[in-house]
Amino acid sequence: MRIIGGIYKSRRFEVPKNFKARPTTDFAKENIFNVIGNLIDTEDTIALDLFAGTGSIGFEFLSRGCKEVICVEKDRFHHAFIQKVKGELKTESLIAIKGDAFTFLNSCKQTFDIIFADPPYALKDLSKIPELILSGNLLNSNGVFIMEHPKEYDFSKLPFFSQKRTYGAVNFSIFTPQ
Repeated sequence: MRIIGGIYKSRRFEVPKNFKARPTTDFAKENIFNVIGNLIDTEDTIALDLFAGTGSIGFEFLSRGCKEVICVEKDRFHHAFIQKVKGELKTESLIAIKGDAFTFLNSCKQTFDIIFADPPYALKDLSKIPELILSGNLLNSNGVFIMEHPKEYDFSKLPFFSQKRTYGAVNFSIFTPQ
């Protein structure tokens, strides 16, 4: 795993080979962060990384100036890896929560400037995630929600849909409440 921008740019972390996570490719990550940078200034924002996996996206947000990043990951090995990288970066600005993303969304009272969701592509309730986030008052009115998903999904009819970006086999739907 490599951080591609910001204060931790070029830092690499060895992901264990037995991980089940499908990390966002560097190519897709670099491109989506260029899009995000044109939509919102990440400095001093609060970000949520759902289905965090390796924490790659959360650490990228942290590296680019977010004052707080919350990573939610259910798998204990993935959560432990996120905690390990957090320790290596010596940061208290990232909070790693070991838990189910749906449970977190249903109980969360906090709002976020940026929400990124990268669920497993085979997740049964994947299509419910955008509606849950957008109807749950979790995103600030000037915030951005990015959903990574397989090409079979089309979220363009949902409220606040802004654009879809495709980088190779990686698809992102972007929502902005403004």
